Amino acid sequence: MSHSHKSRFLRRALFGVAAAAALAAGGAAFAQTKTLYIGMNGGTMEKAYTQYVFPAFEKLNNVKVVVVPGTSSDILAKAQANKDKPQMHVMFLDDGIMVRAIGMGLCQKQRPSPALAEIYPAARFKDDMASGVSLGMTGLAYNTKMFKEKGWAAPTSWMDLADPKFKGKVVFQSMSSSSFGLHGFLMFNRIQGGNDKNVEPGFKAWPTTIGPNVLEYIPSSAKISEMVQTGEAALFPLTPTAVAALKTKGIPVDYAQPKEGSVVLMVGQCVIANNSEPELSQKLAEFLLSPLAQANVLQFGSQIPTNPKAPAVGEGAQQVAEINKWMKNAVTIDWDSVNANRPAWNARWNKTIER
Repeated sequence: MSHSHKSRFLRRALFGVAAAAALAAGGAAFAQTKTLYIGMNGGTMEKAYTQYVFPAFEKLNNVKVVVVPGTSSDILAKAQANKDKPQMHVMFLDDGIMVRAIGMGLCQKQRPSPALAEIYPAARFKDDMASGVSLGMTGLAYNTKMFKEKGWAAPTSWMDLADPKFKGKVVFQSMSSSSFGLHGFLMFNRIQGGNDKNVEPGFKAWPTTIGPNVLEYIPSSAKISEMVQTGEAALFPLTPTAVAALKTKGIPVDYAQPKEGSVVLMVGQCVIANNSEPELSQKLAEFLLSPLAQANVLQFGSQIPTNPKAPAVGEGAQQVAEINKWMKNAVTIDWDSVNANRPAWNARWNKTIER
């Protein structure tokens, strides 16, 4: 089947399911329509879910799903402020922030379901208090134009960041403000003999290894496209999804999976504790892990599925095949230790490394 046929088929399948459900509901369709509020990132993600995923769920369950847009930190703050009388039913948060939300008692356990059993083991949070809805990972990205001109081989290890030939050509995100920077530092620290509780080896070795190669520490990855185009940046931590987005803009970059592994970077969802519609909220969380829902956010929002059974078409199929391969040696972070120590690490980073 061609892409367009397949996508039409997927959409038809989704609407077919919805139509059958509406008929079965018959008289029940006149019952009061309930509303579920879901917190998530606005933009591409919100659009993909609102247009291609929620409509089928709404018809199946006679419910309206409304997005409360915001960054993970915004959504967490809202959930915390209304802890006793939640205004939202489900929320999407980046994995590290989700672990914090669970620690604050803001999430309720997700009940067992076939879709929950199908997702990658790495996408299941401890005790099923949350589940991954889309998958990413931080590895290395490099300037293909510069590498070609200099005759350099593609990077293969996190330690390539310390190779003297990249002096003044490494761009590194701030550990204090970026997941990518934090991930890169923690992998370097592991190679030096540290772990997610003990970062002494990483801090000690940095000034004589990667440090001298760093041209600039940047607060986020926004500047990277410009620094690649001006020929300043040769090598930097980044995700395959971010690399794909830069490539579509014609920026000469490629992703490289380090042999020590990339770091899993997931968007998780949790059912908010004590919400007014626990049954419907659980149903929505289950639906969002289903192969059909995941296939549609991959196709229309470039979100990589956490359910390996999600059918993928065209470019999506290639992305998924690569991610599946890279997941084999991807590393997960001990977020409990990291979240507990991060304020101290950030202060030390700002004082000793980014001074």
